[in-house]
Amino acid sequence: MKSDLRRHSPNCERNRAPIRSVLERYLPEQGEGLVLELASGTGQHTAFFAERFGHLTWQPSDLDEEAHDSIKAWIAHEELGNVRPPMWVDAATVNPADLAFDLPVSAMVNINMIHISPWPACQGLMATAGHILPAGGHLFMYGPYARGGMHTAPSNVSFDESLRARNPAWGIRNLEDVVACAAENDLDHIETVEMPANNLTVVYRRR
Repeated sequence: MKSDLRRHSPNCERNRAPIRSVLERYLPEQGEGLVLELASGTGQHTAFFAERFGHLTWQPSDLDEEAHDSIKAWIAHEELGNVRPPMWVDAATVNPADLAFDLPVSAMVNINMIHISPWPACQGLMATAGHILPAGGHLFMYGPYARGGMHTAPSNVSFDESLRARNPAWGIRNLEDVVACAAENDLDHIETVEMPANNLTVVYRRR
């Protein structure tokens, strides 16, 4: 019997519907387009969102090539015809000019990446969004944030400490710093949505 290569994240099970509700307010309900997801992880979000927005083409990616097997397994399990095979992308070193697609890019999605990556990964993400998104295109980011230099919950304090213990270059980012990085790449911060477990979905629009 063929083994099931799908990875499962309990966090994804809890947050995928709230994130989707934000996407539903911005993504087009008809017409073709491509959604690029950087750091797709297990592939659960990709499969869940792609099923809802079947008219859009989804392009998952991940730095971890072992995650690609899980992403492919989720695509196959859900029998999704609108998801392309995962790409290898390192947000910290990506050259946005190297990313070219045969469909117009409608949006980008990035979930739970910048706190478990060095700061250059956030800079690369924003540079990529600023390069490939058309005017009016959206970038959606989800994860924990500090606000005004302060953590928003005691649980985030301990989480941040554990991240920095694992890697000093990691850690919960200050929302204002991320918004400033976006602005440097022609992305306007248009909405911050409170999410379960002291997380945020932050929406940007390309100028």
